Amino acid sequence: MSLIQFTLIFFIIFLHNSKTVTSSTSFIAPITRDPSTELYTITIYFKTPLQSTNLLLDLGAKFTWIDCTPDSYTSTTHRYIPCGTNLCASLTSLSCSNCFRPTGPGCHNNSCALFPENPVIKNTVVAQALIDYFALNVTDGRNPGQLGVVPDFVASCSDNSLLRGLPDGVSGLAGLGRSNYSLPAQVSSVYASPNIFALCLPGVSSASSGSAFFNTGGPYYFFPGIDLSSHLVYTPLILNPIGFTIITYYGHPSDEYFINVTSININGKPLEINPSLLTIDDNGFGGTRLSTVTPYTTLETSIYNAFTQAFVNESAALNLTVTDAVSPFEVCYAASDVYSTPLGPAFPVIDLVMHSEDVFWRISGANTMVSVAREDEDGGDVWCLGFVDGGEKPRTSVVIGGHQMEDNLLQFDLVSMRLGFSSSVLVHDTNCASFNFTDDPGV
Repeated sequence: MSLIQFTLIFFIIFLHNSKTVTSSTSFIAPITRDPSTELYTITIYFKTPLQSTNLLLDLGAKFTWIDCTPDSYTSTTHRYIPCGTNLCASLTSLSCSNCFRPTGPGCHNNSCALFPENPVIKNTVVAQALIDYFALNVTDGRNPGQLGVVPDFVASCSDNSLLRGLPDGVSGLAGLGRSNYSLPAQVSSVYASPNIFALCLPGVSSASSGSAFFNTGGPYYFFPGIDLSSHLVYTPLILNPIGFTIITYYGHPSDEYFINVTSININGKPLEINPSLLTIDDNGFGGTRLSTVTPYTTLETSIYNAFTQAFVNESAALNLTVTDAVSPFEVCYAASDVYSTPLGPAFPVIDLVMHSEDVFWRISGANTMVSVAREDEDGGDVWCLGFVDGGEKPRTSVVIGGHQMEDNLLQFDLVSMRLGFSSSVLVHDTNCASFNFTDDPGV
């Protein structure tokens, strides 16, 4: 059978099995947590024939990139983007690229060049942009359906050196940032749907997948039939006018998501901190952003010191005494002294207060603390405060990390420019790993 015949047969079968998609179509993809790197991967379908592909989930990245080294990328529908085209210009490409290997994915002459970045090892390479088929499962908010295709998905190639430090089994990175070529923006554009997506990251103890929803403001149903979209509280998304990437794109604002945290309370008591640290200055420094590639929330040093001191004081009222720390954490408690609750270990409650005093993101025990098994048998296991010192002059004063987002539903509404957040969904007797993926019909 020739390659052309095989491709034709594949598409006939695919179109027969696929659900009809419309401008109102919503999509879903599973998210898994990698325990060794404490990072998250999203599973999508890419290339022709469509192949299940695991990518690092990066909330703030400008675009998606994938390993195109020889023999790692095979597709009958890939195309390159010529230099000088409007599409290349819209990608803010900084250069053209030629290739001296045999022509194939990531290897063309006069090709639009991009700079994919690895946010873990802080590295980038020069690579060629490409266009190929991309697909996600449709959903009604309760179950996954058949695949809906984005036939002209724009991404960047990379080489396998950029996979260093990422979870095993990933082929690249899924960029969910604010750019026009992020994953959610392209899916929204093709289906003429509102650019609204939501993330529900699985908790550290879960063996099942969390969920990413695209093109929908809800419903988002989780076992035993709870629509978490009805439990969202909203705060504006803030634009940082200065982007901080390895390669500087002059005049382009940040693609990352910032929110207006105005104070931090512990057990209802506000910390005494410099309020200017919580605002973004003219150079793009300060403020609060969300990051799925930062495992634990980082706080500027003066905020961190006030935060940990207040937390220790409030914990003492619960008869909890600090024990030896375990890196990278500085405040730990013997697990044997701590009570368990439906929301995790019993510790002081943390509130991130937004634009109004009655709008706050509540962080309870499961998202506040990290369970650490000591290597020495005599020490016993400990609960450690899952926040780390971000340094004296960080680019961003507060970076909300993945651990604090787990088992929280977060909705990014790029139409109304707002973030919807649920706080811990454990309070509703569900979790982010309880969406019904068991009925996934696949391709």
